[in-house]
Amino acid sequence: MAEERAQRRLAAIMAADVVGYSRLMERDEQGTLAALKERRRGILEPLVREHHGRIVKVMGDGVLVEFASAVNAVTCAVEFQKGMIAANQDRADDRHIVLRIGINLGDVVVEGGDLFGDGVIVAVRLQAIAGPGDICISGSVYDQVKRKLDFSFDELGPQAIKNIAEPVAVYRIVSSTISEYQGPAAKAPLPLPAKPSIAVLPFTNMSNDPEQEAFVDGLTEDLITDLSRTSGLFVIASNSVFAYKGRHVDVRRIARELGVRYLLEGSARRAARRVRINAQLIDSIGGDHLWAERFDRSLEDIFAVQDEVTGKIIEALAGRLTTQPARNRPANLEAYDLCVRARALGMQTAIAAKEAIFLLEAAIALDPEYAEAHRWLALNLWLGWEFWGEPMDPNRARALAEAQQAVALDPNDAGNHWVLGIILGHERRWAESDAEFDATVKLDPNYADAWAMRSDLITLNGRPADGVEHVRKALRLNPHPPGWYYWMLGQAQYALRDYESAVQTLRRPETYRTTSRRILAASLAQLGRPEEARREAQMFMMSNPNFTIRHWSASQPFRDENVRRHFVEGYRLAGLPE
Repeated sequence: MAEERAQRRLAAIMAADVVGYSRLMERDEQGTLAALKERRRGILEPLVREHHGRIVKVMGDGVLVEFASAVNAVTCAVEFQKGMIAANQDRADDRHIVLRIGINLGDVVVEGGDLFGDGVIVAVRLQAIAGPGDICISGSVYDQVKRKLDFSFDELGPQAIKNIAEPVAVYRIVSSTISEYQGPAAKAPLPLPAKPSIAVLPFTNMSNDPEQEAFVDGLTEDLITDLSRTSGLFVIASNSVFAYKGRHVDVRRIARELGVRYLLEGSARRAARRVRINAQLIDSIGGDHLWAERFDRSLEDIFAVQDEVTGKIIEALAGRLTTQPARNRPANLEAYDLCVRARALGMQTAIAAKEAIFLLEAAIALDPEYAEAHRWLALNLWLGWEFWGEPMDPNRARALAEAQQAVALDPNDAGNHWVLGIILGHERRWAESDAEFDATVKLDPNYADAWAMRSDLITLNGRPADGVEHVRKALRLNPHPPGWYYWMLGQAQYALRDYESAVQTLRRPETYRTTSRRILAASLAQLGRPEEARREAQMFMMSNPNFTIRHWSASQPFRDENVRRHFVEGYRLAGLPE
């Protein structure tokens, strides 16, 4: 008789076992077996059926489950852990049953009703890596679920798996995800502010020339800036609205996700020295179009059109509110185009900063009194010497001079004040720095970047709780922020000694592989997780080979020596070089 050929298929495998099973059996064999049987029947089996899985086999202290979908496997695992937590809380004694779970998506071999192969081996090894109550998943699972499930993950990096040729990327579902999970319902919408609230969606480029994309994006950003200067409005920051660029999403959903009532959407076409703009203001609750208009003007009138659109929106939403004095406008449209391109490069990488400096210097050569160009030039010069290894001389003095020039040219632009404020703070001219940040929020209470950036100085001043609140304020104004917001938040959480929160924040993908990694290493060290701390410190040093604790400590604008000592202690515990 011919040998039966083994079947293969792709499957998501969940492996779970009981932490401290031998100890539980030694203390109460019959009670432990009865509890496990009850949990399988009352918690696991209904969940597996609900998520279309199959229990492959049950061992004394563990179980192997197969799913056709990685999403179903992860959702089932989270609900399983949550059910176990609830069941433990119902026990009067301390004999809790705690699981560790591993999930992998891979090729499996089917023989009879059993499964074999690398797909199973990796799942079992991930279960062994997981801590008590944890769920660890492979990179193949993470790729399938990261955009489909509203869960948070810690990235543990590549892990060597016995009998598997190459390391496996491993992620851990954060514990708060499990405890707070409420089922597949959508995330609760953000509450509406008391003020009229608005988000300006990215305008659509209707030109045939893709080179005009930056111009249209700049138009959107300028409208956001002008609206946000009105204290009677709540305005979402540009970074968050650009998260929706090119996506076909229902406007009501966008409004719910951003926590606003009103949306402005539109399009622009630039051609033959003319610009045509269509704009409409939408009430996301009632679905009404409150205002719509078309503009067809000479390109030289673009800033007048921006002012007109802003004025009409303010009048439609909140009547005739008091607005701030007009900002300085560039006299040269080519300089404006260069500055808009440089905006998009801000606060990303050392290479991006160099490109931005090149564009901004060209813009200033065309229009020496263009305040915004001086501001962004100052910020990129400062970032270069402070964080990205550029020479301190002459960049330090030049950054301060450019920031001061920006404020002198246009004291009515809030952005100029916060850039000068952060540079002055790092120059330890704290009273002047505070005055610049105060001027920023007076001119523009919706300036999310300023709220987040001021957190840095406030935390180093010994007020980390206020630092956290400043970032929280920024995150409400900018729900889809750039990664450095989480750097500032994690720094403040570390200073508060809330290390678990700091680790969760600093492992977010938006900031994980940036300079904030050193604070993650310190947080892990303070939690008594030295191996993880040393690994993160070593990976930080790969990108920052010249870092030393002594130079960093001397360069930072600490106003509170206890905070300085606390950071130095964490860096030493993590193994960063003196």
